Amino acid sequence: MASSAPGRAGRRVTSPAAAAVLLMVLAGAEPAAACYPRLFSFGDSLADTGNFPFYYGNNSGEPALRPPYGETFFRRATGRFSNGRLILDFIADTMGLPFVRPYLSGRRAEDFACGANFAVGGATALGPDFFRDRGFNIGDGRVHLDLEMKWFRNLLDLLCPGGRSGCLDMMSQSLFLVGEIGGNDYNLPLLSRVPIEKIRSFTPSVVAKISSTITELIGLGAKTLVVPGNLPIGCVPRYLSIFRSDNKEDYEPESGCLRWMNEFSEYHNKLLVEELEKLRKLHPGVSIIYADYYGAAMEIFLSPERFGIEEPLVACCGGEGSHGVSPAVACGYGEYKVCDNPDKYGSWDGFHPSEAAYKAIAMGLLRGTYTQPSIASTTSSCPKLTELASSVEYKSRGTVLHFTAVAQVIGWVLFYLLFLVTDYHCSSTAAQVVSSLSF
Repeated sequence: MASSAPGRAGRRVTSPAAAAVLLMVLAGAEPAAACYPRLFSFGDSLADTGNFPFYYGNNSGEPALRPPYGETFFRRATGRFSNGRLILDFIADTMGLPFVRPYLSGRRAEDFACGANFAVGGATALGPDFFRDRGFNIGDGRVHLDLEMKWFRNLLDLLCPGGRSGCLDMMSQSLFLVGEIGGNDYNLPLLSRVPIEKIRSFTPSVVAKISSTITELIGLGAKTLVVPGNLPIGCVPRYLSIFRSDNKEDYEPESGCLRWMNEFSEYHNKLLVEELEKLRKLHPGVSIIYADYYGAAMEIFLSPERFGIEEPLVACCGGEGSHGVSPAVACGYGEYKVCDNPDKYGSWDGFHPSEAAYKAIAMGLLRGTYTQPSIASTTSSCPKLTELASSVEYKSRGTVLHFTAVAQVIGWVLFYLLFLVTDYHCSSTAAQVVSSLSF
């Protein structure tokens, strides 16, 4: 692993020639038609596009708020817990929408023309009282699903000042991504060495909270909801290091992941799938789509070469210990190291996937391979989604992008010049050009 390079997040200077190319591209660009007018997202660090610094403050000490986070795509830290884009970003792009605006960064109704993201890094499904009653303290200031839903109701009051009944059309036409959420309800006690048997007893309550949130959204008028399951936590480098075992039976031979931890993730997902089936029967006019994050992610660990990944179980940014992590060093903290090419790694910082892994998971979802029912079945006005859904096989990262060197340069120029100007404006032609070139 190569040494950390703090200067990676600096801006590049745009040349006059590049600016001229930019103007020519924009002159002939057509606005992309969005499959959904708005996208609303709830969850934790796997979906947080920038709420964390607004809630906890830029001086919170969270490494994700500074380089090298964000270095691969944005060239700056954006509050995303990765080196680049998240699953949510790829979904928004495919749906013809710009990156989803963090709710806490907006003030006016116009700020949320394309929807809003309520996910916050570290968020839990359950509130602090649940854990306190069971002898475990997660702190009173942590975001949880009830708080994210409170923010959502506040947004509805802003968007529909005449009453929430005036939001029914907007709700019915929007896409809702409810999660991933629940992972931190397990991560926090796992890191505190709470026995897995006790943590397992939390799962029905976690799933029930996700279910009640879905029910509330449906009651407010939501018609299309995507509900992700949990990732295979037995493949997380930090856990592979912490729970290292000399017993070969503790590991899955095909993937090298911890068997007992993945079995726990599967248990959560099993209960969630069963609950979603109950909700479908209660609400036959609503599309409730299960997003199998576990299955899509396992493709990476079982066949990493299909995605151009060489180190699926190693963190790109972290320490020099086992799996790229060490007890005293973390990405952005201490004498950390950053790999030369994050695209070759499945994990960015030992806990969160790399952009390459996020993209691979997103492709599995958007093609319909890992959504039940297929996400493509929810709309007939999504050309990019239809094209992905008709794809027969996965392609490696290199062939998916189909970028020439010139196109890459144009993409970066567009992003640097337009990101701050066009960020979060649905009707902006330039924003859609950036989106189409960067996918």
